[in-house]
Amino acid sequence: MSDTLKQLAAVLEARKQASPDSSYVASLYHKGLDAILKKIGEEATETVMAAKDGEKDKIIYETADLWFHTLVLLAQQGLGPDDVLQELQRRFGLSGLEEKASRKAD
Repeated sequence: MSDTLKQLAAVLEARKQASPDSSYVASLYHKGLDAILKKIGEEATETVMAAKDGEKDKIIYETADLWFHTLVLLAQQGLGPDDVLQELQRRFGLSGLEEKASRKAD
């Protein structure tokens, strides 16, 4: 995992203990799952709109926001970036069609 993801995951974990008044992330944790999911939905929409506009800087900015809020969700659920990276590694070398078919079999 990249150093940036490791550092961010550690900060997000630490924010679980912070006062909601002291940190944006702590306030999201305090508000609960629905607030976090709402932010992910907003950021996903903004990412799509940035892509439709074709402005690369906006795409990068909005994707960073989407990833960030997704990492908040993972931490809130007791997961981390390593869990997602392991899943991506598991899928590596599989065609998308094979991977999708394997989900249907489960």
